[in-house]
Amino acid sequence: MIKETSAEKPRARELGITFSGLVGANNAITDIPGVEVGYVTKIAGQNIRTGVTAILPRGKAEIGMPCAAAFYSLNGNGEMTGTIWIEESGTLSMPIMITNTHAVGKVHSGVVAWVVEHLPVVAAQWLLPVVAETWDGYLNEINLLAVTEEDAKAAIDNAKPGPVEEGSVGGGTGMNCYQYKGGNGTSSRIVKYAEKDYTVGAFVQANFGSRAELTITGVSMADSNIPNPFSEHNWLEVDNEMITPPQGAGSVIVIIATDAPLLPNQCKALAKRVPLGLARTGTAGSHFSGDIFLAFSTANKGSFQSKFPNSNSNESDYDISRSIPWGEMDSFYTATVQAVEEAVVNALVVNQDMEGRDGHKSYAITREFIESKFKKA
Repeated sequence: MIKETSAEKPRARELGITFSGLVGANNAITDIPGVEVGYVTKIAGQNIRTGVTAILPRGKAEIGMPCAAAFYSLNGNGEMTGTIWIEESGTLSMPIMITNTHAVGKVHSGVVAWVVEHLPVVAAQWLLPVVAETWDGYLNEINLLAVTEEDAKAAIDNAKPGPVEEGSVGGGTGMNCYQYKGGNGTSSRIVKYAEKDYTVGAFVQANFGSRAELTITGVSMADSNIPNPFSEHNWLEVDNEMITPPQGAGSVIVIIATDAPLLPNQCKALAKRVPLGLARTGTAGSHFSGDIFLAFSTANKGSFQSKFPNSNSNESDYDISRSIPWGEMDSFYTATVQAVEEAVVNALVVNQDMEGRDGHKSYAITREFIESKFKKA
């Protein structure tokens, strides 16, 4: 049974959009056992529209337990901390945090503070949190630095399994996608291998694309008459020079999780398939968009350790893991592409209009417009 949202915020499938693939119980990244998602959303006055998201690969209790992991950057006009160590070791052991561009430092410090407080043995060695960002400066006064270390800690505390709220929450609060109101979306796919069902889940913080590009399951959305303030006037003024950001400017962060046993290079292969899912929704990838993706596997628990040695090595000190054969990876690639595509669409449709900084408005793609394109059977 797929967990449905409220009647006010139906997901893409509830609006009659058909996607390929078998989904998990919640159609979310949390369908991978152990994965938890938490938010802090900050909306205050007219100018604060921001927040922070925490994704915990193994839950709060097992922060510090490594997973095989890898990242891939389609376009590097953005930030994801901790990736040098991920590239070096092929592992991830810290929370994954997603926020706005100017909050990366505070969120990074907040993760360290949380681990020092709750898991001092883990903190005694070294901590390299993963903090990714997209820019919410259209709706949020980003230079007010509203996201704090305490918000990052609270997002970790709030993380839980089960259904994941989508749309304008957490780090996605002030984001826009295809010049509609954007934010967070998630989806999952079941992959059958041998006698076992594995799950691939995607989580997106969607803040990219131009209105004319948007395509949903092959259907162009270009004939929308929903207002588009991004192209109607020069909304960004710098030093009295009228500067208009190019169509499609923004960023997208995508996190892929699976419980299938994968090696780090196989995680990299999943991350490299993310752009294929994004492309199904229309984007060509803007120069002014930071498109950065991370994939991890929760299998092989206890492997991929990188701790200080405390004794002479012996015959039991070998790292042992198993993996899906490379020749059997295609179904996992397909699952990744399908989940990313649906997650982006969920981020769009599970949303509402928002007014923010200096009266800037972002309009959600409407239920009526979607249903006019995809009539329910």
